[in-house]
Amino acid sequence: MATLYPLKFMPRLKEKIWGGNKIETILKHKIRPLRNCGESWEISGLLGEESVVTNGFLADNNLNELMEIYLTDLVGEKNYDKYGLGFPLLIKFIDAQTNLSVQVHPDDTLAQELYGQNGKTEMWHVIQADEGAGLYIGFNQKVTENQYLNAVEEGTLESLLKFHPVKAGDTFMIPAGTVHAIGKGVLLAEIQQPSDITFRIFDWNRVDENGMPRELHTEEALHAIHFEENVGDFQAQYTPEMNKTVTLVHSPYFNANLIIMDMQVQKSFLQLDSFVIYICLEGSAILTTDSKKELIEKGEVVLIPAEMEQLQIIPNVKTRLIEVYCS
Repeated sequence: MATLYPLKFMPRLKEKIWGGNKIETILKHKIRPLRNCGESWEISGLLGEESVVTNGFLADNNLNELMEIYLTDLVGEKNYDKYGLGFPLLIKFIDAQTNLSVQVHPDDTLAQELYGQNGKTEMWHVIQADEGAGLYIGFNQKVTENQYLNAVEEGTLESLLKFHPVKAGDTFMIPAGTVHAIGKGVLLAEIQQPSDITFRIFDWNRVDENGMPRELHTEEALHAIHFEENVGDFQAQYTPEMNKTVTLVHSPYFNANLIIMDMQVQKSFLQLDSFVIYICLEGSAILTTDSKKELIEKGEVVLIPAEMEQLQIIPNVKTRLIEVYCS
């Protein structure tokens, strides 16, 4: 079997009622986004939404086809034992020109009970934010089920939400069961469990192109919200260091690091037993493993298969990467 190499994929673009144009103008996507491009799915194994390889001899194969052929060589033994042929993560860029709906995702237990799928815990890393922009995450006070239902019925839910003003580099962990919304003016990278189950609670009284309000999932959301865990600080605390790997998030579902670099960084994955994903937010670099090289530029995502034990990252200019893996 031919040896694997750093893999690039064709982004899957999603037009959204709240989407904008920053994926094209700021991230410099090389394919033309949609009129209101809200999301770019960079790596996905969800059925019907599989990412397709664009480089090397595996070009035109999708991620699930690679999973069936390469198994542990692609994702690592522990990930294969845990997830089988399902790729463990979904990687996106999201551009909110206007507020996303207030929503909640089910945890693993509820998602399995309702749909036979995993839940959705996610992480947000802010790439760019307009002045005054922010994120809605959790409640600003302890809230009971009755208080929540009354606020939903009266249209006053916003008064219970905690608003986090944000700037580039801010990172938040949003466990399944947490009420949240991306506010207008925010461009971010999202790392999440591979799920698209969303219960919409409030949509800012918005209507679609036909003048109709979008569907709400009030009853489902009520069962999904972890009320006692919706009050707290969801922001990850970290201090960037040049040419160092700095932890952003460590969780049972994924780990994410930040690397800001202007000189070569050597990585060893001997003990990792996982694929590694690099998300380029600034600059560009050459990823070198054995005799294989791949350029990663701003707005691109590259998957390093688990069988690769060493990697050199050589920046062309000052470069900012998010490094993601499962363990």
